[in-house]
Amino acid sequence: MPDTLHGRKILLGVSGSIAAYKSALVVRLLVKAGAEVRVILTPAAAAFVTPLTLATLSKNPVLQGFLKDAQAGEWHNHVELGLWADALVVAPASANTLAHLAGGFCDTLLDAVYLSARCPVFVAPAMDLDMYQHPATQGNLRRLREYGVTVWESPAGELASGLNGPGRMLEPEAIIAELGKELRIKN
Repeated sequence: MPDTLHGRKILLGVSGSIAAYKSALVVRLLVKAGAEVRVILTPAAAAFVTPLTLATLSKNPVLQGFLKDAQAGEWHNHVELGLWADALVVAPASANTLAHLAGGFCDTLLDAVYLSARCPVFVAPAMDLDMYQHPATQGNLRRLREYGVTVWESPAGELASGLNGPGRMLEPEAIIAELGKELRIKN
């Protein structure tokens, strides 16, 4: 377990991909490494993994939208979250989320935090083979790299559709190892 993660503040963005189930292990490994973890769940991600699971593992409430309590006018301050974090990790990063981040769209809390973040940003793409190889997705990945985002390459393997090729999310243990290595280099 990388000791460079001990005491770090990590925002984990989870987007709508079948690989979202792996985000629970990412959270668990980050906490085990001594990181403080806050999870931002996109609306589509909630179909794949529950907030209760991620809140239990992270020991923090899961953030799902701009509003905490609409009646009371309480909201999740995306600027504050972007300043709080030592790193923003989006795993899994779906084709839709990658397009939002690359295009500057801002209709989810994760999008707003990304646009406000001053910390290093890392994405672990996860989608089906044809989606991953599509020129639009590859263009979005290029654009994100140009913005300084670290894109962890998608390994080839069996996908949920039954196809075989790139599109799998990097395994949680590899994400933790890469994050530790990157944060050691950046600091």
